[in-house]
Amino acid sequence: MKKKYGFMMSAVLAAGTLLSACGTGDTNNESSGGGSGGEEGDKNNFKVAMVTDTGGVDDKSFNQSAWEGLQMFGEENGLEEDKGFKYVQSTAASDYQPNLSGLVRDNYDLIFGIGFLMQQDIQAIAQQKPEAQLALVDSVAVNESGDPLENVASITFKEHQGSFLVGVIAGMQTKSNKVGFIGGVDSELIKKFENGFKAGVKSVNPDAEIFEQYAGDFNAAEKGQAIAGTLYDKGADIIYHAAGGTGNGVFTEAKNRAKNGEEVWVIGVDRDQHEEGMPENVTLTSMVKRVDTAVIEVSKQTMDDSFPGGKVTEFGLEEDGVGIAETQENVSEEALKKVEEYKEKIQKGELEVPKTDEEFETFKSSL
Repeated sequence: MKKKYGFMMSAVLAAGTLLSACGTGDTNNESSGGGSGGEEGDKNNFKVAMVTDTGGVDDKSFNQSAWEGLQMFGEENGLEEDKGFKYVQSTAASDYQPNLSGLVRDNYDLIFGIGFLMQQDIQAIAQQKPEAQLALVDSVAVNESGDPLENVASITFKEHQGSFLVGVIAGMQTKSNKVGFIGGVDSELIKKFENGFKAGVKSVNPDAEIFEQYAGDFNAAEKGQAIAGTLYDKGADIIYHAAGGTGNGVFTEAKNRAKNGEEVWVIGVDRDQHEEGMPENVTLTSMVKRVDTAVIEVSKQTMDDSFPGGKVTEFGLEEDGVGIAETQENVSEEALKKVEEYKEKIQKGELEVPKTDEEFETFKSSL
């Protein structure tokens, strides 16, 4: 049934009130590195960059969403690519710190580290270069005492809430009564995706069997394909991935099976991954995480001399920071109605979505 789900983004405006100013830059830095100031001439010279994790800027997921946000910000503010805004790609974890350091040396006004895997390197650079203005996506940068670093804006999301909603869809639309979850790196962050998803499935289908497996990598499509093959062979007809570039292999496996007449589905992550399932049309829906919105908002505030250093901002359903994608041609009217019901409960505080394994077990026992 053809349907567009109204996931309309207001987070750019909503987040503006959430991210309060906390300017910490060294304004003596002539070229940048310490805030661009509010004058038009300074804005024209504003420079912002991001360092990808190993998934790369074309992972069709997390890094790509961040880059799309940075591109949009650059275009809207007349910045020239490679001069006013750019990305630096990391091919290994050992690249993180050199890439960040290089951008600091090049006097970028704001430097994003994309992904929790960069936390230690962001923290090291922030303390070595207190004049630098940094932003960390998906974790909180702290000093040795555990206090937020004043020259780092920390951006987090309530991924478990959005994952719950796609879990509701999976639980209602599985025909085999078996679904799967594939994670990238087994970590506190990805556990939020997993447990939110499983809670959504169980809320509408307590008897559903859920398989979960981790690839140990965000940039290994071949592992994603192999794991997907295993889960589909076990009988799962829907797989939700939270695996970055590794998830591309899940789509490959699903499309290959669809060509052979199997009815299997993939639930995408971070951005609307409908196109990744084409032409076989195997994307059931996607859990959208608006990294692009967060990148735009923090860049805008920094350019306006209101860098939110030392602040931790969390984007959830209420801020339209997470949710389900607008492309909903494969989702039933019944499932979309149920998604709306649960979304309202979560926003009203009537339903607490689990983030950890322990919270999920408690949640499951309460059903």
